[in-house]
Amino acid sequence: MRYFIFSDIHGNLEALESVFEVLSREKDCIPVCLGDIVGYGPNPRECIRAIRDRNILSLVGNHDHAAIEEIDISYFNPYAKEAVLWTRSILTESDFTYLRSLPVIRKLGGMTLVHATPCNPEAWNYMFTLFDAQSNFKCFDTQLCFVGHSHHPIIIVQNPNGECWVHPHTTTGITSDQRMIINVGSVGQPRDGNPDAAYAIYDDEQGTVEIFRVKYEIRKTQEKMKRHGLPDYLIERLELGR
Repeated sequence: MRYFIFSDIHGNLEALESVFEVLSREKDCIPVCLGDIVGYGPNPRECIRAIRDRNILSLVGNHDHAAIEEIDISYFNPYAKEAVLWTRSILTESDFTYLRSLPVIRKLGGMTLVHATPCNPEAWNYMFTLFDAQSNFKCFDTQLCFVGHSHHPIIIVQNPNGECWVHPHTTTGITSDQRMIINVGSVGQPRDGNPDAAYAIYDDEQGTVEIFRVKYEIRKTQEKMKRHGLPDYLIERLELGR
């Protein structure tokens, strides 16, 4: 099977549509969303509808939970908090019901799928270091774990002796004696210096995983954000990939 895995759409419909355009050309590819469908961007309802209409298997992210008042947003930065409150104000009861229905973590085809971390997934922690990753390898029993949340695409490999290292490329073969945590990056708000939308394709028959990027109409998204009065900081960072 081939899996088309993406995360962190954040209400960015233009970025999501560019990713879907790629998906439409991929044959026999199962799409999977790792959460944060909403938050930051100007089209949360449309992004929810796009995921629902395609019956895409999806998880819930921290911004999804924030939008439906499932978590405390007092620790959010002022820009994220403002975006959450605006998102809450326009979501329908149907949107709330859908976001509440999404799981935090699940297994699929020999993979563990989670928005943030396999250890305490609802704590919404980050994996920023190899030490963080090493701890999280203990919390799932599959060979692969796909995550989002940090908006930084990266492949972390664990050797049979438990040693962890960052793979230098965004594509790799998967050997039977290695385990991996793959962060697929962000569709709607990349933060690795590359503004293009990110997604990954995992081919379990070929034993490969690759992270890809695709351009989208950033200015169109920015104009929508301006019209809705969303913070300038969130608008400007899109074109910087920060």
